Amino acid sequence: MALSDFQQAELLIKNSKYILLIFNSRDNGDALSSALAMKTLFEKQHREADVVCGDFKAPKQFSFLPYIGSVKSALANLQKFIIKVDVSKTAIESLSYDIKDSTLSIYVTPKDGIIGKNELRTAQSTFKYDLIITFNTPDLESLGATYLNNTDLFFRAPIIAIDHLPNNERYGKINLIDLAATSSAEIIYKLIKEIDEQRLDADLCTTLLAGITVATGSFKNSNMSPATMQIASDLMSRGADLEKIMQNLYRTRSIATLRLWGQALSHLQSNPKIGLVSTSLTHDDFSRSGGTPDDLRGIIDELISNSPEAKIILVLYEIEKSKIGGIIASEKNFDVLHVARSLHPDGTKRLAHFIILEKTLREAEEIAMNTIAEAMPQK
Repeated sequence: MALSDFQQAELLIKNSKYILLIFNSRDNGDALSSALAMKTLFEKQHREADVVCGDFKAPKQFSFLPYIGSVKSALANLQKFIIKVDVSKTAIESLSYDIKDSTLSIYVTPKDGIIGKNELRTAQSTFKYDLIITFNTPDLESLGATYLNNTDLFFRAPIIAIDHLPNNERYGKINLIDLAATSSAEIIYKLIKEIDEQRLDADLCTTLLAGITVATGSFKNSNMSPATMQIASDLMSRGADLEKIMQNLYRTRSIATLRLWGQALSHLQSNPKIGLVSTSLTHDDFSRSGGTPDDLRGIIDELISNSPEAKIILVLYEIEKSKIGGIIASEKNFDVLHVARSLHPDGTKRLAHFIILEKTLREAEEIAMNTIAEAMPQK
């Protein structure tokens, strides 16, 4: 009888010694929660695992999650370079090294005789990781430099791809892709129930519920389903702390963040013909409020939750002179990567980022709005 995808994933995990858990820095919190849930599981199983996200900066609102301090922003120590010396003919007296002018010199002193080049060999160890698990990563290129600088690792190690969006290219040896799920955290919940249900304690359940909560906009987005509510209920019955999640994710906004939100709301525009709600922020808006671009995701979530007529949310902001950042999002099943394709966005079908160069904020606003208008159906 053929093994299910979850059973095949379990087999890969059991046969692995060191696991890499990796996701995209554009994550909204679901992939982070999912990766930390797997990290928590592996710690309970006494398995070696690292969580990596390129250019990662820990979001303050997720600081309550276990092991968030262990997330690394880059891969390191992937392989060892090995120098082998044949000592069958002469023993070694001493070994030393120094570094000068960016050159490493290794000194091998024999007890007697000489060591020639014929006694030397070099080799490389295998990669540290023997399994990779990706979260909300539609293709490996979306991992950016982490992938591009280490392609051999991703070619050699088996991959389990976990995702809930249809644009995933199914590049994994095992693809746990569930289009009916609202989040990858839901898929992780099902995986853990399948392979090690007894580990679903309060900490692990809280981490999974945090991923579901942020992916569903605190259970208010249109992607909600009865199955999601049933999973959330089971997690809470096992000890998940919803109050802690809500307190950290939604009730701890800084004054600077709220000021920036106020600036964004004061600049709000709408185009009911295409269902577009947009806003823009200048460099001065950030300076006056004390907010940062990291606060913009919260604005997106609020606009999605409180603008039921909006099909597309657009936020533009000045990064520096003649460099404009953009975020485009939708919870109405519109593919924002397709809608904004001429702007070369990156991200997912529901949330993408782009950069417009050599334009003022107003010029970039006109370009982005025209791009969206051309792609969206008119009422």
